[in-house]
Amino acid sequence: MLDFGVEIPFVELLGFAMVRMQDGESELHYEARPEHLNSFGVTHGGASMTLLDVTMATAARSVAPEMGVVTIEMKTSFMQAAQGPLVAKGRLIHRTATLAFTEATVFDAKGRPCTHATGTFKYVRRLPVGPGSVNELRTIATD
Repeated sequence: MLDFGVEIPFVELLGFAMVRMQDGESELHYEARPEHLNSFGVTHGGASMTLLDVTMATAARSVAPEMGVVTIEMKTSFMQAAQGPLVAKGRLIHRTATLAFTEATVFDAKGRPCTHATGTFKYVRRLPVGPGSVNELRTIATD
């Protein structure tokens, strides 16, 4: 498995594994633990949306790994319940100097699409981690 290139505590908590992040494409693997399921016993929609968000972000970052990205907007469609080991595949559709337009799909173990999303991300400079860094990120992201 590959490294995300940055520490993302929430991604670590969920247990996403990066398999590919290259040439405008990404692939992540994820198997929901019991605490990540909804009341129907399938992967919670919020976990699926986070998987899609991270998959699209890594596709965007794959062409500019020195940059960070922040989500500007995201649209998600839920097609069927996501169960078992999941594979998310993302793609950078178009890039400008400051924006990335992306899409991603989550597939179940049988290769059936479960969720799909499109998203727009803004490229931002990486900032040092530490006191004040969140406020600095807000300033740069809104420039």
